Amino acid sequence: MMKNLLIVYHAPSGNTQKLVEACQQGFDEAHCENTRLKTLHCFAADEEATRSADAIILLTPENLGYISGALKDYFDRIYYPCLEDTQGMPCAVIIRAGHDGTGSHQALKTITTGLRWRWVQDALILRGSWQDDFLQQVRDLTTGMAAALDGGMI
Repeated sequence: MMKNLLIVYHAPSGNTQKLVEACQQGFDEAHCENTRLKTLHCFAADEEATRSADAIILLTPENLGYISGALKDYFDRIYYPCLEDTQGMPCAVIIRAGHDGTGSHQALKTITTGLRWRWVQDALILRGSWQDDFLQQVRDLTTGMAAALDGGMI
């Protein structure tokens, strides 16, 4: 049976868009045989896409010490419709933080705990000024998540 890895992202800048592209590259590097990737902007992601996912990666910039408004909007729309259907969903988080990412990290922990989603690794918080190494870190996270889903480990 084919599995679905969903990436829900907000990429308002060129650098955050590069992170989304790195997710795609990481997925490609996993060479999945039984998993598809669906990448949706927060405003395009809905309860149907969330319910059909077998695992999810959330990617957000830190805005004013919090997750982006677009990602918050996504959660506002899917929270109650998906609450019962997506319990136990494996998830991972990527935060592009110009500062420390603490507020965004805590907000995502609170929201995903409420949804009863299961973090399969610590949040990847990309802190400070842009570093090209961020792209490799995102590729590695996505490759690992895709391979684990494809191999039935998560």
